[in-house]
Amino acid sequence: MKKVVNQKYSIAQQCLISIVLVFVVSVACFFSSKYVDYRITALVLLMTVSFVAMLFDILPVLLTAVLSGLILNYFFIEPIFTFHITDTEDVLLFLMYLIIALVNAVLTFKIREAENKARDKEEKVKTIQLYDTLLNSLSHELKTPIATIVGAIDVLKENRNKLSETNQSELLEEIDKASIRLNTQVENLLNMSRLETGMLKLKLDWCDINELIYAVIQKNSPEKLKHNIVFVPNDKLPLFKLDGGLIEEVIQNLVTNAIQYTPEDTIISIDVKLESDCCIISVLDTGNGFPESEIQYAFDKFYRLPSTKTGGSGLGLSIVKGFVEAHNGTVELKSNPNRSGACFVINIPVKTSYINHLKNE
Repeated sequence: MKKVVNQKYSIAQQCLISIVLVFVVSVACFFSSKYVDYRITALVLLMTVSFVAMLFDILPVLLTAVLSGLILNYFFIEPIFTFHITDTEDVLLFLMYLIIALVNAVLTFKIREAENKARDKEEKVKTIQLYDTLLNSLSHELKTPIATIVGAIDVLKENRNKLSETNQSELLEEIDKASIRLNTQVENLLNMSRLETGMLKLKLDWCDINELIYAVIQKNSPEKLKHNIVFVPNDKLPLFKLDGGLIEEVIQNLVTNAIQYTPEDTIISIDVKLESDCCIISVLDTGNGFPESEIQYAFDKFYRLPSTKTGGSGLGLSIVKGFVEAHNGTVELKSNPNRSGACFVINIPVKTSYINHLKNE
């Protein structure tokens, strides 16, 4: 929380907020002075200093400590409206207040520094672990299709005259599949890099969502022989203002995920509708689904269900989440209603336009 506040406000703004806060508390205590002893007021002001110390940098906190001490002296310790203190006990109270307030400010700052260092160290360890996971994944996910391509090309080069047309076609098909797999992994890595570095910029334009879904189905046409991809277009839908390329990637990753981790002959259904100015896209399958305990981790980077078959780097769903959130939308994984399998529901607030309206824009 402190880190967010520091990023949001400059030192000057923090000092101004601290001063205003001290004056507000002091005014409230001053008008309550008939009912509240000034020693209680000292505790209230000290609590205010502690609160500021939890949020702001050291300079505003020290300023708050000194200012609150002076206010305590001038407005609450007899004789009021003067910095002169006649009673020895009050002198001791004032000095102890300043010392405690300043020590509290410094100690809080030091504790927070130590926490930040520990947090940074923990984040570095997590980053190293993530990169180790990524490298381990890449060693398989990139090496396998490359080896397939190189091996198939070598066989074609060395045995071109000996291979039948059927065998040559099979090898070319293996090269094609491996190339698509390799391209998908590279695209996922590039997309994740764009998300993490903040380089992702939306290119909003009017899109026919039915056409985007058909494009995804066409890309996966070879897999339709093993999986049944079902989509009934909704011709009543308007045009949506979206980044068509990113939304196509989102749907593609969800379909690829379903193909990758469900048995053959699984039905993969895609549905799209408009509700309350939101584009709602659902991708359902009749596979084995996600255990309830694992749903919360589904969109984490490099996450894959335990005991699933190899394949994929675990980036697909995290990219889906990033692209959808870039559109100020949400994506949710639910149990497939009325049957087994998984159900991904995307909800994106959109501007809409029917063709007649669009022509007038």
